[in-house]
Amino acid sequence: MKNTFWNPDREALKRKDLESLQYELLIDTLKRSLYSPFYREKFSSYGIDISDIKDLSDLQKLPFTTKQDLRDWYPYGFLTVSKDQLVRLHVSSGTTGQATAIFYTQRDIETWAELMARCLYMTGARPGDVFQNMTGYGLFTGGLGFHYGAEKLGLLTIPSGAGNSKRQIQLMRDFCTTVIHIIPSYALRLMEIFSELGLDPKKELHLRIAYLGAEPYSEEVRQRVQDFYGVKVYNSYGLSEMNGPGVAFECEFQQGMHVWEDAFIVEVIDPDTLEPLPDGEVGELVLTTISREGMPLIRYRTKDLTRIIPGDCPCGRCHKRIDRIQGRSDDMFIIKGVNIFPIQVEQVLMSIPEVGTNYRIVLKKEKNIDQMIVQVEVTDKVFIEDMRHLQRLQKKIVHELKSEILVTPIVELVEPNKLPRQAGKAQRLFDLRKEG
Repeated sequence: MKNTFWNPDREALKRKDLESLQYELLIDTLKRSLYSPFYREKFSSYGIDISDIKDLSDLQKLPFTTKQDLRDWYPYGFLTVSKDQLVRLHVSSGTTGQATAIFYTQRDIETWAELMARCLYMTGARPGDVFQNMTGYGLFTGGLGFHYGAEKLGLLTIPSGAGNSKRQIQLMRDFCTTVIHIIPSYALRLMEIFSELGLDPKKELHLRIAYLGAEPYSEEVRQRVQDFYGVKVYNSYGLSEMNGPGVAFECEFQQGMHVWEDAFIVEVIDPDTLEPLPDGEVGELVLTTISREGMPLIRYRTKDLTRIIPGDCPCGRCHKRIDRIQGRSDDMFIIKGVNIFPIQVEQVLMSIPEVGTNYRIVLKKEKNIDQMIVQVEVTDKVFIEDMRHLQRLQKKIVHELKSEILVTPIVELVEPNKLPRQAGKAQRLFDLRKEG
């Protein structure tokens, strides 16, 4: 097997050695955390003595950290270093509440770049590749995280940012881009632009690798992107509270995403009981930083739903693997007593060839009864066909959605480019029930 280890000393550790390293780094992190006003107060109120943490299993004796904690102690309550040691600040969007701030020392930035370089290297990116980074820069962590990892690896890096689709295509053509980083909804949007311009990326471009992340997406979306662009699509996972991208990444075998366990301790818990779940069972992902200097987080509840994949990976890494994110525990909605995640709807829609690249789910109350409306853009060809074809497609979508989610939705077919689009991450769910 070809060597895909960027850092063999860490990536190729045996399980026993990796866990020994984790424990050592965990104790260092707990000692460091006592410099944080938040953890100093939290541990004192729980009567926690670090000397009682004898092995990794004792991590469960420690309390969880939540996004609300980050908000309550905003902006500086989690710092474990003085402000003159900080070199970077990233802030979350705050779309679901007050923004949260994450701080970095120079060492934290270097560690982040190292983790990202590992991710890119193990998927086949090499010096000589041209990397076009089509995600936002600035306070959003995704752009800079990939940027520093790509430069550390030695890729020619184009910081094109998000949007300006025709310019993106021109850059790809002019500089023979081979590797891209792009959010899934924008990858789908860019497909429409290629089609409008009459361009075939498989003939016009030199792309071979695409990294998708920043928002949950289905396997069906991955397949669409792979087929259209002629690339290998790799799934990535990260969140701003844990640095950003580079927490977990697929290797060349694509049998789950390896969590870099020399930087993070991973748990999966039942989001209701908060008890740990065995490998293979879906629950909420909980992460502990063990290599962060400026702002460590202990047992942070991500709200992301996934599972730890049992068994070994053929790549030889023993770092645990998580499955693709199935949604967020706070994204779930209930219709007629049934729990539904938006990604279930996407899986069905993206498996139907006549469906376009955009959709949205609208929840309303009509005469005090919840209604689920799925608005779906379909291809031009559908509207050229007679009305019977349109009706057959509508019935097919209703039937397949009902089979998946056990609720009969109202399906509205829409012409291409008629549904509104948002800059950045796509908003798929609109819950208007509180508005009556």
